[in-house]
Amino acid sequence: MIEQIPLLISIITGLCVGMLCFGVYSLRRGRTLASDRLAEQGGGPAAEGIDEVDLSERFLTRVLKPSLRRSLSVLGRITPAGNMDRLQNDLLLAGRPANLTLLDFLGLKLLAALLLGVGVFAVLMARHMGALPALLFCVVGGMVGLYLPNFWVRSRKKGRQKAICRALPDALDMLSICVDAGLGFEAALMKVSERWENQRTEQFRRVVSEVHMGVRRSEALRHVVERTDVPEVASFIAVLVQADKLGVGITNVLHSQSKAARQKRRQRAEEAGRKAPIKMLIPLVLFIFPAMFVVILGPAVPRFMEFFGGLS
Repeated sequence: MIEQIPLLISIITGLCVGMLCFGVYSLRRGRTLASDRLAEQGGGPAAEGIDEVDLSERFLTRVLKPSLRRSLSVLGRITPAGNMDRLQNDLLLAGRPANLTLLDFLGLKLLAALLLGVGVFAVLMARHMGALPALLFCVVGGMVGLYLPNFWVRSRKKGRQKAICRALPDALDMLSICVDAGLGFEAALMKVSERWENQRTEQFRRVVSEVHMGVRRSEALRHVVERTDVPEVASFIAVLVQADKLGVGITNVLHSQSKAARQKRRQRAEEAGRKAPIKMLIPLVLFIFPAMFVVILGPAVPRFMEFFGGLS
């Protein structure tokens, strides 16, 4: 079985080289088609400029990234379609890291499973383990690799939601100040977006962009709730939409909401402070108390041993 490891490595290397060649061929074909279209429309100088820009980019950007994206898409098409809606929602709430689509993410899951499973199998066979136990560990490694991207996306989602929740009170304070100064709601959103660069202000910019494209303000604000899934943001958007329907002045609404957001932030800080002593018990019991017992009782241990040895 050990003699088959070089064959397995050769097959994997051949597949990687084949995917790379396929990506290079597709990239060159697309560039040729684009150049032909520009030449048909009399865009010779423009086509030359595009070629110069493409050639000036790094090899990683021009070749490796498109080929990797196509490989992930191919792997995603053969992945089972279970939990598609949940994965799509997780990617949306995580802010689509690395511009991954659902198909790319499914391909990434399958690729991680294949790499981890084959890697575990190769390492165990190199350590002269039996074929059946190595195969079982390979399956376990593949399952772990299949779910590792899910944990990564969920951690990104939780981090993004915490960042939005942390930045909301300050953004609401500045938003209410801008509205008091005479700016409209969309102009105030853009002013806040220029002041900070975080997940909260990114959602403000998207709201303004959707409104400029013809989407109603209430619908654009509801889209923010769908993209964030943060309770504080949902309550703030619900109050804004209700005030817009009833014709209530937005200034008073912003003042009340900013005050409520500051109060919730203070309550979260107090809650975290009260949880700190309980969380400190684990390192105290596991690390600090044993060291203290060794330092205090260590010198007395030989005397106790001599005393009880003398009695026996």
